[in-house]
Amino acid sequence: MSGARRYLPPMQALVAFEAAVRHGGFSRAGEEIGLTQSAVSRQIAQLEDMLQAPLFDRIGRRVRLNEAGRAYADELLPALDAIRRATARVSARPSQTALRVATLPSFGMRWLAPRLPQLTARHPDLVIDFAARSQPFDFGHEDFDAAVHFGVAADWPGVDMDFLFREEAVPVCSSGWLAAHPLREPADLLHAPLLSQISRRDAWARWLTMAGVDASGLAQGPAYEHFLMLAQACAAGVGVALIPSFLIRPELEAGTLVIPFARPLSTEQAYYLVYPKGALGAGPLAQFRD
Repeated sequence: MSGARRYLPPMQALVAFEAAVRHGGFSRAGEEIGLTQSAVSRQIAQLEDMLQAPLFDRIGRRVRLNEAGRAYADELLPALDAIRRATARVSARPSQTALRVATLPSFGMRWLAPRLPQLTARHPDLVIDFAARSQPFDFGHEDFDAAVHFGVAADWPGVDMDFLFREEAVPVCSSGWLAAHPLREPADLLHAPLLSQISRRDAWARWLTMAGVDASGLAQGPAYEHFLMLAQACAAGVGVALIPSFLIRPELEAGTLVIPFARPLSTEQAYYLVYPKGALGAGPLAQFRD
């Protein structure tokens, strides 16, 4: 037997062991995987014989995972989960021209979605599934081919990354709110309800400091998870918010939102297209990137 095969137990025995660990016995494990209790017992015995170590303590008609069994399960179960995920990813793909892309919710709705018709016109066979993700993740554990990231390159190590653009956040409110609460200078905002995006709670302090206003005693106002939720709150007259201008262009053009002070806030953070290292090639991901 080759060295590689020597330490690779039969899959049926591994499946039986995993089920027995989860259910704490052979009977219910057998019900789940379609084997009798005695058949599960034989699979476990085969595995124990190969390992030259008992994995369960037999106490009368009952079994209990022992220390060696627990140590083996701690390493084996994550590996079986990884096999399931890999199999699901491959079998779930409708074609070789399908992509799964994780995007920031507001970015996907306001910047990415309007550009998709152009992509479809160029590559009609390309199928893209989008899902919302707001934080970096491990491509090895998530079923995505690419993602849109906002931050700095160092936030997401071990990936390939293409710079897209930076943003400018502007203070906005509804015209009705502004008429009822005139703002003559940036310091007036210290007495206004300041709304924030939940991952950028320091944005107002940075904007006020940039405008020459002491923000050391600034109180935290309401925070919203997504920028478009923030925009809706502003349009409803809840208060003033800092929102990237490219995300609210329709509201600005329609007058639903107005800019009381034309002083945009920009940072070193930017939007990036992110994908696993070496994954670009010349296929669907390259078409989407281009």
